[in-house]
Amino acid sequence: MAATGSGAATEPPGLETQRRDIEALLRDEELRVGESWYLVGRRWFDLWDEYVKTGDQNSSSFPGRINNTELFENLDSYRLKERLVENEDFVLFPAEAWHKLLSWYGMVDEQPALERKVIDLPSTLKVEIYPVEIFLCLHSNMDDVETEQFSRTDTILAIQKVMQKRFEVAEDAEPRLWMKSSDTSCERLRNIHVTLLDACLSSGMTMIMELRNSDGTWPSSRPQIMRNSVDEQDTYRGQPGVCGLTNLGNTCFMNSALQCLSNTPPLTEYFLRNSYLDELNFNNPLGMKGEIAEAYADVIKQMWSGRHYSVVPRIFKTKVGHFASQFLGYQQHDSQELLSFLLDGLHEDLNRVKNKEYIELRDADGRPDQEVAEEAWRNHRRRNDSVIVDTFHGLFKSTLVCPECHKVSVTFDPFCYLSVPLPVSKERVMEVFFVSLDPLSKPVQHRVVVPKAGKVIDLCMALSQATGIPANQMVVADVFNHRFYKIYHVDESLSCILDRDDIFVYEISSTCEGEDEEEVLLAVYMRERSHYRDYGSGGSNYSTTLFGHPLLMALPRAQCTRDSLYQLFLQRLARYVRQPDPAEEVEEEEEEEDENDGDENDEEEDLYKNQANGVTGDEGEEDSEKAGPSTREEESQENAQNDGHNKNSIHSEASPNSEGEERAEEEEEESNSEPDRGSSTEEGQSACGSTDTNSQDAADGDQGAAEASGKDDEDDVEDEDDAEPIAQVNKRAMARQCCAEKKRKPLFAIQAVNSNGTTDQGMVDGGSTFSSCSPLYVAIDWDPDMKKKYYNENEAEKYVKDQSMDVPQQQTTVQLQECIELFTTVETLEEENPWYCPTCKKHQLATKKLDLWSLPEVLIIHLKRFSYTKYSREKLDTIVDFPLRHLDFSGCLLRKAGTDCEPPSRYDLIAVSNHYGGLRDGHYTSYARNKDDGQWYYFDDSKVTCAKEEQIVTNAAYLLFYQRQDKIRQPTLPPPDNHITSTNHDGVGGAMEID
Repeated sequence: MAATGSGAATEPPGLETQRRDIEALLRDEELRVGESWYLVGRRWFDLWDEYVKTGDQNSSSFPGRINNTELFENLDSYRLKERLVENEDFVLFPAEAWHKLLSWYGMVDEQPALERKVIDLPSTLKVEIYPVEIFLCLHSNMDDVETEQFSRTDTILAIQKVMQKRFEVAEDAEPRLWMKSSDTSCERLRNIHVTLLDACLSSGMTMIMELRNSDGTWPSSRPQIMRNSVDEQDTYRGQPGVCGLTNLGNTCFMNSALQCLSNTPPLTEYFLRNSYLDELNFNNPLGMKGEIAEAYADVIKQMWSGRHYSVVPRIFKTKVGHFASQFLGYQQHDSQELLSFLLDGLHEDLNRVKNKEYIELRDADGRPDQEVAEEAWRNHRRRNDSVIVDTFHGLFKSTLVCPECHKVSVTFDPFCYLSVPLPVSKERVMEVFFVSLDPLSKPVQHRVVVPKAGKVIDLCMALSQATGIPANQMVVADVFNHRFYKIYHVDESLSCILDRDDIFVYEISSTCEGEDEEEVLLAVYMRERSHYRDYGSGGSNYSTTLFGHPLLMALPRAQCTRDSLYQLFLQRLARYVRQPDPAEEVEEEEEEEDENDGDENDEEEDLYKNQANGVTGDEGEEDSEKAGPSTREEESQENAQNDGHNKNSIHSEASPNSEGEERAEEEEEESNSEPDRGSSTEEGQSACGSTDTNSQDAADGDQGAAEASGKDDEDDVEDEDDAEPIAQVNKRAMARQCCAEKKRKPLFAIQAVNSNGTTDQGMVDGGSTFSSCSPLYVAIDWDPDMKKKYYNENEAEKYVKDQSMDVPQQQTTVQLQECIELFTTVETLEEENPWYCPTCKKHQLATKKLDLWSLPEVLIIHLKRFSYTKYSREKLDTIVDFPLRHLDFSGCLLRKAGTDCEPPSRYDLIAVSNHYGGLRDGHYTSYARNKDDGQWYYFDDSKVTCAKEEQIVTNAAYLLFYQRQDKIRQPTLPPPDNHITSTNHDGVGGAMEID
């Protein structure tokens, strides 16, 4: 403010001169932004105007000293009255006119000069009569409030400096300001370079200054600290930077990238020195309003405070998800993708270029590489200038050659990291199980080498060489959860098969003898039936559970009958399904004989007809169901245990019969004069539907008939009337014998099902034949008691290993230099990404070659382990042997180093981001070298352990961070004491347990 005085500083000129000079200044002076104007009370101005117009220096209208008393509310605070009107309450004088009046008349004692600035309001310039009055206080002591006035054109930084001076805060401190507009509302003032007008600050608001804690946190939003109580936070002292990051839920990818960046010395020191505060770019439309840079700074300051075991980066995660929606939620992501976003976000938030100019890029057109490269780098720095560019950006040389006109296009492009490919083998090793047609042979596990871009037929051919079985007699299937997840065609790509899939290759029988006979591929599942019916699903069937390994077989369509399949399955399951001994064979309970021989004979003949087609007992039951409810009710007493699944079921199991029935069956077999009857070939057939179950009587009757017949022959006395009853008895005995053989209980039932084995399917030909679709899915349904008695689960699960499994798989190892050379190899552009040739005037599949021109201080190398093509998706577990020291790029760097003006090209490793697992899942960790003590550490989310150098090179290495040797600073602290080492952690030796 201008100084006050008690009298005129100089002798005033004549009154006419005064009037003429002041009127000229008032008339000609224009408002200019930032210039000062002064308020003079209207009463004093009117007195002065009258005084100079009289021309009499002795006039009674002499105004005296400049007096603005009427403009103030009181003379203690000299606060300006509200709602004063220009030219009614006061007159505005430009600075030159004011200083003249002040020098001529002076000012009343202790009254301040009312200086006001010209500000640029939207569409107009105006003298700011009422400045913004702000209340100032510290976050730590909000009762100590001071008041200060600021112009709307003042910046927030000006307020911060005033507060630092008022509250004696050190100039190098890191404060942040909050604006409190009400009792509850507080807003962070991030951009301290904007004006009060742009920040919408008005009188009566409170400005709060907050100072960062010594542990890197802020008092207003202290984050959660892993396993640290309030007391521990004040007492714990650890190595700065040796700090874990809490996994918030699949955020290991973020933690791994943050740990690598945290241990990049130039970037971390930039944030620890608070250099970022002066370079925050809040107006960059490509940036994040400085929020990503500030959130990252908060994490780094907490990690390097040495006060925390582990930090929870929740605010940082929220900011990342806010500006990059792909990282919203808690899904697993790629650490390289997060790193790419973060480096780009930090660059734009800290870009020193506030207004990016348009620059038209030029082709080389035969100019020297040095000239073109320097021009490209200058153009890049004209639009991009930040600590990220200073630290991580290098320059490529890209050469494109048109295949038609041989036009050569050379450009130089900046890069932030190198994405180098890994040498990819054209072959892959697959492990499969081969299932032979021999029912007594166990499955054999083979390891075969096949073309990576091959088809299923290539797998069959490779397996054919190992087994001697023709490839056309093999079917490949993916088995999952006891069912066929997929049955492959021979022309399908092997890329569909993942390494973790359980692949079974089944030998099937050769082509049917009859060339015209249709062949069906049969898929067979094993199911165990529960003891109880399942009424909850709207039906009354038994619920089933899949178990064991499914089977595949090919057979003629004509053999797809129940009896044929039952016998075929018994043969195929012979290795682990025990067939019952004759003494164990069980018969179904029979009804008592009908006293009426004629009715009994008719009934037996009908039942025999029902069995003539190989239809098992369930078909008899089905026939009885179709006949009507009365017949079904008559049989329900004896067949309570033999309820079918439904009318389409192939077989319905019955519970074991009593011992007396078994003995009756044995006696029947002993009395049987024909040895082929009751043989094992018939033991699996189901019980007849006959109600006459007295097989012992039938046998006795048969023997009696034979004796009677022999006796008549010997005596040669035969009467036709007597012979007719004897023949009838013989006929009845034979019918009973045949029926008894068919009444033995089956080991299992067979049911047509869907491809998942969960839903029963319908039948054709009245329920006796399967549908003609191929593959045809059927299930072998086991009663729990029968399964326990006859099915050997241990034997069913056994398999043998082929000698190919004994040969250890050699881990492929490549040198990092090979990957870099592959990166600089000439390649032809893909059809999806052609190049427009300016000479040919059309898109061409040009050849492209990338070369390294200049390298940054910190070089990030991204190993492209995840391979995505239109044919396959895979992760490469190749070990890349990368050096920890002296990585030399002199052989592949076009701009030669080593001269006075060129930096060296040797690098040392400072950090590694690791990925364990496959394509769909995995876990990220990191190794990093602490810049202060030179020790390597292993970071696994919140756990941190010491690491040895020989443990760093693994097949999990994904991102490599190298620093140029001339920029590496020697450690300033000794390495950790030996007494803190403990057992290894996940293969990392010398563990220092931080969490």
